[in-house]
Amino acid sequence: MDVLGTGGSVPAPDAVGELVCSAKGCRAEAGWGLLWNNPRLHTPERRKVWLACDDHREHLGQFLSARGFLRHTVPAGELDRQEPA
Repeated sequence: MDVLGTGGSVPAPDAVGELVCSAKGCRAEAGWGLLWNNPRLHTPERRKVWLACDDHREHLGQFLSARGFLRHTVPAGELDRQEPA
């Protein structure tokens, strides 16, 4: 599935290992992928991923949105999985 809406020209970000919320101190299973980039550092098609549980999805999204970094939020099941090295 093309989670970025790019028509398949850009690969979806990979989720590596366990899907654990990215919020500080949270060890809950992540249900969401917050796709973001910093336009001052990254090319427009580049996406980094923060994972979020239901409790932290809004907080992490607001943090990224306030900086103009948030691009998309998708269910974690739509992220491509990659096993850790």
